[in-house]
Amino acid sequence: MTDTRDTDQPEWRNFYGRRHGKTLRPSQKIYLSEDLATLSPAGITREDNPDRAIIDPAAIFGDDRPVWLEVGFGGGEHLVHMAARYPDVGIVGCEPFINGVAMLLGKIRAAAVTNLAVHPGDARDLMEVLPEGSVARAFLNYPDPWPKRRHHRRRFVTAEHLGPLARVMARGAEFRVATDIPDYVRQTLREVPRAGFVLRSQGGTAWDDWISTRYEQKALREGRVPHYLSFVRT
Repeated sequence: MTDTRDTDQPEWRNFYGRRHGKTLRPSQKIYLSEDLATLSPAGITREDNPDRAIIDPAAIFGDDRPVWLEVGFGGGEHLVHMAARYPDVGIVGCEPFINGVAMLLGKIRAAAVTNLAVHPGDARDLMEVLPEGSVARAFLNYPDPWPKRRHHRRRFVTAEHLGPLARVMARGAEFRVATDIPDYVRQTLREVPRAGFVLRSQGGTAWDDWISTRYEQKALREGRVPHYLSFVRT
């Protein structure tokens, strides 16, 4: 394949897989056309922020509330659940898979939550423009495991992704990881502390405010055991 990248184009973002799946339902197309623009924070894409200038988190939600970040929200179950449970927190969800974005927008309408922002792309786009220490909590729930060894570099728990995450997280901020893949647990335990985090807890018991997602239910049906890890930014 010819490498078409140059200095005027963004680097190849590749820790995720497909951007599109099955054909969207008419209602989902409506959600995307009517809701996404108002929920997407300005200043994240290169088109509306060509110089990658730092954006003020207060501009996203209109005040100085704590900001949380979910990396790859899947179908949005956890994101909407946390938004409803913590209405005084602003949560930004990042997801490049457009079908998942459409599912989330439908859930936002149904739940009528108003403290969510949606970035339909790579989480690193957001981490590049947030100020240092501006995120109070981050979530990585059932990320793509990229099971083949040659693809392990595409996992989120690598220095390429964890470094920017550590930069935007405040000291004492919590980083939660949920996965059903033992090798992903091993890599997480190795790489996350190297990025500036301390392990606080791990095991088979979920957090008190956890909601089981469709990815977790699939793992349970297929006989895989969920594992939950909590780290603190030091």
